[in-house]
Amino acid sequence: MQTKIHKRWNKIPAVQEAETILRSCVHCGFCTATCPTYQELSDERDGPRGRIYLIKQFLETGTLTERSRRHLDRCLACRSCETTCPSGVRYGRLLDIGRALAEQTLPRGWLARAQRYLLRTIVPKPKRFRTLLRVAHLFKPVLPKSLQKQVPPLVSANTWPAQRHNRVMLVLQGCVQSVSSPQTNEAATRVLDRLGISLVVAPDAGCCGALTHHLSHEQSTLLAIRQNIDAWWPAVEAGAEAIVVTASGCGVTVKEYGKLLAADPQYAEKAACVSAIAKDIAEVIACEDVNSLAVKLPKKTALHCPCSLQHGQKLPDIVEQLALRMGANLAKTQEKHLCCGSAGSYSLLQPELSERLLTRKLAALAADNPEQIVTANIGCQLHLGAHADVPVKHWIEWLDEALS
Repeated sequence: MQTKIHKRWNKIPAVQEAETILRSCVHCGFCTATCPTYQELSDERDGPRGRIYLIKQFLETGTLTERSRRHLDRCLACRSCETTCPSGVRYGRLLDIGRALAEQTLPRGWLARAQRYLLRTIVPKPKRFRTLLRVAHLFKPVLPKSLQKQVPPLVSANTWPAQRHNRVMLVLQGCVQSVSSPQTNEAATRVLDRLGISLVVAPDAGCCGALTHHLSHEQSTLLAIRQNIDAWWPAVEAGAEAIVVTASGCGVTVKEYGKLLAADPQYAEKAACVSAIAKDIAEVIACEDVNSLAVKLPKKTALHCPCSLQHGQKLPDIVEQLALRMGANLAKTQEKHLCCGSAGSYSLLQPELSERLLTRKLAALAADNPEQIVTANIGCQLHLGAHADVPVKHWIEWLDEALS
């Protein structure tokens, strides 16, 4: 796809990168077949190819309309199109660049700015998010039923196994998961303890930066990344084998630290090292002797593989293969490639379309009448769990229960 970038963008390195990505697209349209929003809306502008054209037009003219931004905002950034694309177009990166420039070029209205400000200043901060949840639970009885379902649980943390192994790995506590589902990392700690690995937390580490990154707030994103690297670095230098991430959405971002800080002379090398040792919990367990774990997984279970795991991290079958190795009774599911509609803050910013995608995903997961649903990402877990007819949990909790 030939482009002629507007002169206003000439000195911006990210735009040069965007031009390279645009030129790799042959506008074949294969991506539309696997795009969740195109499947729902049947609008070329709400599919990857159409959005690529909108970004191309934006970069060539230097201007953007509200209508065009609405189509960019509707994108889930699920990257299903990247998995489908025969030309290897880095659509996710192109979208990030386009959205970031859009925020600079076309200011949003005050209500949209306020909404995004609250999201990026409350959700990534566990203490603030916990306070907000407590208030939400206090008023939950008087909220409309539709909102009651969307209030995440507020769970207290329990005690982790003491560090007792020579093999040590760091674990990302994160923000939303650390408040609404601390039992996920606790389960991961117990499972890895059985495998001879101790998980440790760097107290000063926080949000991975994914939420602010998707909201195109670069300053907050890079600050969070640098703080995490500083918090983890002493343990990395001391020989920590990996940085384990149990939320696949966070895992995508941590694995991209090296790219996001590539131009930072102070952090580039450290960021690349952190990305290199970042592992989804499934990657860690898959390399261990799972036969040493005496597990029983008889309950009929539907496995939901988040977009961030299958399209972002390119690990579409890793949890399923692990589950089958351990004798799990997996229910048959449909449309595995389509997003559930959570997508970080998407369910809050695009509630109507998110709800349509959720309904479709739940039907696909319930096709074989499972007794429960397991997933690998906290956003999907909360989103599915708010409306599912069966329990929804992280798959590592499912495995931990089978060891108890």
